[in-house]
Amino acid sequence: MSEHHRPTPDTLPQAAPAPEAPSNATVAARAFVGKIMQRCAEDRGARAALRSGLGKPPDRVPRMHRIVGPLLPDWVIQQEDVQRHYYAVASMIALLPSDQLATARKRCDDQGLYGTSLGATLAKAVAQGTRKGIRQSAAEARITLLTKQSVEGLHRHLPSTVRQLQNAEVDIDYARLLTELRQWQRHRGGVTRRWLQDFYRARFADERQAAQQADDHTSPTPVPGT
Repeated sequence: MSEHHRPTPDTLPQAAPAPEAPSNATVAARAFVGKIMQRCAEDRGARAALRSGLGKPPDRVPRMHRIVGPLLPDWVIQQEDVQRHYYAVASMIALLPSDQLATARKRCDDQGLYGTSLGATLAKAVAQGTRKGIRQSAAEARITLLTKQSVEGLHRHLPSTVRQLQNAEVDIDYARLLTELRQWQRHRGGVTRRWLQDFYRARFADERQAAQQADDHTSPTPVPGT
């Protein structure tokens, strides 16, 4: 081949880039979560199949494919690393007791577009008190652990956090969680910053409100005419 016709790097066939998430990826996540909740509510066998994949990658969850596969957006099918997040969230939704599932379905429809972060959800669990909720120190330790994880570590530790929140009967925004799992690889710093900010802002607001209420109860009653 002559130098004139020798292929250059610019003319060689290039591998197609991985498809990017569409601008309405959060809307798609809400639709996916809603459909998974519906299947879990209507089909106990589907719930059992989804639970069987808890903490496992998609290659090891054959029972999940008939449920999750048809619900995956086309762009997700082309990205195996993204698929894992969808499977993980579906398996965690399936852990919900039936009574919580009915409530979660309604709240899923009512959530704003961006919804509530895991940090704010943990703060809400703390605010419920130790009888039903999660201790402040335990929640802090949990969120600190999660924010230090790689994608693999996050998938390993997240199910136990979700179980804690479900046991505390605190509503989890699974669609926002799915969106942030997808962002973890490239934007972990931003996601963890929002989780920590939301957690401590909510806890500070709760503590400030409790202090204000205590002051109101202990303030001396004004004497008329003084």
